[in-house]
Amino acid sequence: MKHKNATDFMYRFFCPVQVRYVETDQQGHVFFGHYLTYFDFALTEYLKAIGYGYDRFLESGIDFFYVESLCQYRDRAFFDEVLHVHARLGKIGTTSFTFQFGVFESNSQRFVANGHIVAVAVDRKTQKPVPAPEGLRKAVARFEGV
Repeated sequence: MKHKNATDFMYRFFCPVQVRYVETDQQGHVFFGHYLTYFDFALTEYLKAIGYGYDRFLESGIDFFYVESLCQYRDRAFFDEVLHVHARLGKIGTTSFTFQFGVFESNSQRFVANGHIVAVAVDRKTQKPVPAPEGLRKAVARFEGV
């Protein structure tokens, strides 16, 4: 199987993550659960980068809940490697939005993992689903050039 690299994906944003020793397991590579933490970190930084950080959601009376996550492991990552965690908001539905991720080792561009997180916009008080904020749609369109 041919490994992909970062240029095979359509990402305009990434954040670096240096693998800490505590994130590795007895086998010497990153414990699988930490990739979701990396995704969450990149998602938060992506929202800031597009000008629609989490605080903007809260100010408008909207929060969001994660309802689905997926990570596909392509290769191993090791202590002290720097990973580039690429992120984008790939799909915005009526109430849900899907963040997509690709993880690559920074020096070799080795394809380490990919996945997604689906979030649902909810009213902060009632916690019932509400339409995804129009401001989010506009911020993504501006940033991604779509």
